[in-house]
Amino acid sequence: RAGTAFQYLLVQKTGAQKNVGLIQLNRPQALNALCEGLMAELRRALEAMESDPEVGAIVLTGSQKAFAAGADIKEMQNKTFQECYHSGFLAGWDKVPIVRKPLIAAVNGYALGGGCELAMMCDIIYAGEKAQFGQPEILLGTIPGAGGTQRLTRAVGKSLAMEMVLTGDRISA
Repeated sequence: RAGTAFQYLLVQKTGAQKNVGLIQLNRPQALNALCEGLMAELRRALEAMESDPEVGAIVLTGSQKAFAAGADIKEMQNKTFQECYHSGFLAGWDKVPIVRKPLIAAVNGYALGGGCELAMMCDIIYAGEKAQFGQPEILLGTIPGAGGTQRLTRAVGKSLAMEMVLTGDRISA
């Protein structure tokens, strides 16, 4: 339910008729970096909103400074591929693109790496004037790993997607 306590999210029903689910990423000290705990909570919150007959649409947002600055690199850095694969690391991600209610990303500030991928998993992206989208994984010697290369190509076209993925450059709203 929307009233359930979360460590990394602020969750409520809003709007004149309280029929809009609002999920706000809330890890300000880490620019809303997407750790396993946050993604598990996001999965729970999305499932609760999806099963609530009063909720007609869901808005996913962050802060003015960062929608989400990416996956939590500190959490990932010492894990091997096999450890990530077998432990279901970031398994919460698979819920986002299959939510049956309209899912809207309200983005301001940084939406980088996994944060950009999370926004692209939503049905609609509303970007504020300070929104910055990017796939900077190349700067860490890796590539986008949650479908970002495919979604980015559909969103901005092959040429710009290739430039963003291969340079780590950002684009504005």
